[in-house]
Amino acid sequence: MTLKTRRQMRIVEIVKNELVATQEDLAERLRREGINVTQATVSRDIKELQLVKVPTGDGRYRYAVPDDRQPGAHSERLLRILRECVTGYDHSENMVVIHTLAATAPSVAEAVDSINAEEVIGTLAGERTVFIVVRPKEAVPRFLDRLARLLS
Repeated sequence: MTLKTRRQMRIVEIVKNELVATQEDLAERLRREGINVTQATVSRDIKELQLVKVPTGDGRYRYAVPDDRQPGAHSERLLRILRECVTGYDHSENMVVIHTLAATAPSVAEAVDSINAEEVIGTLAGERTVFIVVRPKEAVPRFLDRLARLLS
């Protein structure tokens, strides 16, 4: 996984879990974690990740991740996460298991959730593994075909 991908994955996590009002706030937050960035780099990342400013309710604004369930939202970023982080996958009955690089399973699960596969009931992410429940079990081959196309 590239440094850029790791940095962008961390930016998404920070924006989802913390109130980040400015690019400089985000850059400072990343620097505290040992990720050396400039404001210009953060600006490019925000553009590529398609982050948006949303009201906080008290007259201020914060960065947020747009709803991934909108058609086409984040498709390039999510495809990159899948292609760079998935190391393999397997299945048994109605369960699909995706193996990932360390600490990337939550982002891979988010990417799987975003494809809105009607046969997927849900995903559960650990550190290096994503469990996916598919219904009915006869739909597993269809899901695996879709996953293989996304990874190629």
